[in-house]
Amino acid sequence: MLNNVKLLKIAVIGGLFAALSACGGGSPDMTGLSTSKGSDAALSIVSNRADLVSGGDVLVHVESTESPQVTLNGVDISDQFEAYVDGGYRALVAGLVLGENVIAAISDAGISAVTVTNSPHGGPVFSGPQLEPWRCNNGAAEDDACNQPPEFTYMYKSSGSQQFQAYDPENPPNDVATTTTDEGVEVPFIVRIEKGFQNRDQYAIAALIKPEEDWTPANPQQQYNGKLLVTHGASCGTDYGSGSAPEVSPSNATNAEALGRGYIVASTALNNSGHNCNLALQAESIVMVKERIIEQYGDLRYTIAAGCSGGSLALQWMANAYPGLYQGLLPTCSFPDTWSTATQFLDYHQTIDYFFSVPSRWGAGVAWTENQMAAVQGHISVVNSQVSETAQFSVAVATEGCNNDAADDAYHPEDNPDGVRCAIQDAAINIFGPRPQSAWGDVETALQRGFAGFPVDNVGVQYGLLPLQAGTILPSQFLDLNEKIGGIDVDTNFTEERIEAVQPALANAYRSGMINSTNNLDQVAIIDCRGPDPGAFHDAYRAYAIRERLRREHGHHDNHLIWEGPVALLGDAQCGRQSFVAMDRWLAAVEEDIASATVASKVVSNKPADLTDACYNGSGVQVQNTTCGQAVVGVYGTPRTAAGDAITTDNNKCQLKALDRNDDYGPVGFSDGEWARMEALFTEGVCDFSVPGVSQQGAIPWLTYQDAGGAVIYGGTAMPDAPASSGTGWASPSFQVFE
Repeated sequence: MLNNVKLLKIAVIGGLFAALSACGGGSPDMTGLSTSKGSDAALSIVSNRADLVSGGDVLVHVESTESPQVTLNGVDISDQFEAYVDGGYRALVAGLVLGENVIAAISDAGISAVTVTNSPHGGPVFSGPQLEPWRCNNGAAEDDACNQPPEFTYMYKSSGSQQFQAYDPENPPNDVATTTTDEGVEVPFIVRIEKGFQNRDQYAIAALIKPEEDWTPANPQQQYNGKLLVTHGASCGTDYGSGSAPEVSPSNATNAEALGRGYIVASTALNNSGHNCNLALQAESIVMVKERIIEQYGDLRYTIAAGCSGGSLALQWMANAYPGLYQGLLPTCSFPDTWSTATQFLDYHQTIDYFFSVPSRWGAGVAWTENQMAAVQGHISVVNSQVSETAQFSVAVATEGCNNDAADDAYHPEDNPDGVRCAIQDAAINIFGPRPQSAWGDVETALQRGFAGFPVDNVGVQYGLLPLQAGTILPSQFLDLNEKIGGIDVDTNFTEERIEAVQPALANAYRSGMINSTNNLDQVAIIDCRGPDPGAFHDAYRAYAIRERLRREHGHHDNHLIWEGPVALLGDAQCGRQSFVAMDRWLAAVEEDIASATVASKVVSNKPADLTDACYNGSGVQVQNTTCGQAVVGVYGTPRTAAGDAITTDNNKCQLKALDRNDDYGPVGFSDGEWARMEALFTEGVCDFSVPGVSQQGAIPWLTYQDAGGAVIYGGTAMPDAPASSGTGWASPSFQVFE
């Protein structure tokens, strides 16, 4: 039987719930309640922002020295709370209804209440209406959202072979090696791998574990150090069905290093850019998996993200657009993003068509050598453009980009105009927005809807300007190329007219972070492993593009290191593991800094003195504390830099300036007849790369692409400030995840 004191407390918080509920939609009036952030609040939502919770449960902390009284939507749930290892009480509160929920508590620390907004386990949370049609490729799917119970497998390190192999908890082997975590805890090197589904796709979580012992978020196993490594996939593409999360097992050297230290290693299929190249959906999947980790394993201190190629673009644009997701970045063979790189791929596509089309498009008397072609492309060889074209251009082609699940219903302008447009821009239409009616083509007019806007432009670009200035190509070649370079239409067919970026897609590409300006990227520590590119389109200049964007935005790039070496793309065979170890040391130093200062300043001021740019010998030995230089890692450009653009390469539509014959057009110059052709060609002017591009701006952090009812908000809108007392388990206080 409840005693009178407990009945009184329940009545108080029941009345509190009623008062809060009476406030109606939006956030209830919290006047007079404890709503301060962090562990000082009587009640805090640990596992996520209170307005981004999903899956029907949430980890809740109540600051108290004795058992608190807690209700969920007016129902007493006090008996679910257990003492937390670091003080207070915790519970994984289940039974949340979709939409708003009120959790209220009375403890000896005070009275408080928080409104929690719960989204479906199958999503979305903030990425907007989901891709359709969608196929659940997991055979155990229980519904259209691909939900299924998580599955667990185990691996262990053999003390004999020193290799990782399958582990059976029911029949444990007798050759299990041990590992000592970075907190000095020695345990058997056994790893549990959890795989499940959130947001209609797979996640994976690996943790060092003692299978015979309990693990709750209130009392994690001792070997867990509270740190997280997130791995990413590669490429850039779109699937219309569930896939596989990138590898988290200890078979990877960096994963093994992390797990042996006590880290959790996690990934989601949706952060594999080759499977999903939508920034908002990638970030949403990380928000959801971090919530699950905190709810099932315990609080996080900081998160490191690692990835090569498409993995590098994912972690870098997510960290900029959704600051706080990650605290440290380890990009390898890196891309800053997809959509500033798209200008390079467009220019490659157009120049390849001009240089190699059959029959030849060259004018009478015009001939090109391969060296001249390469100079126009900003590289030492045309091979780089050809590999790029084969590997990636198709992902922007509406009729070719479906990797699997939507192929049977793929768009075709004549045969199936209302079919699925299997292109990365169309899969991200929530971000870019549809093309305005003024830009519609015949198919769009017939359908009475616009396809996704394309935020790429080449109006005013003087292709081959630098080679012309250097005397490498002649005015006749320069003119013939620029007169015939053309553009593409919404279906990526060649057009004689150049392509003009569609609004609002161009502005949305910047404000969403799909073009990564790095305006928020000073809040993370970055170590970029970079090796030479033998013509495989993973150009070394891109590490320096990020660096120069940081310098432009923040006046320095002190949070950004480049480690180079002779190994193709990777720099050094040990760079992934060694940069991870260094990053852990860097973030641990930041974590110790409890001063009242910005995260950005702490990242710089706490960088260990011995961490600098570096050159390695390929086998893990540092040979100098600067980058290796052009002889080891050649840094080349793009067709756009060969036209005068800066190495930042994020000017997707240039501002125009008047054509001026007094500008530098090389040692030969134009004849009167040739200048007349220039005037006819560039009637609106030529690119002025000395000023920011059209609509160029920084990413607005934490955009949502849906309203409270789930309807799309094209281009997104900024989320409100994080609700007070929420997200406290995302990182140590020094990193100030939610401000």
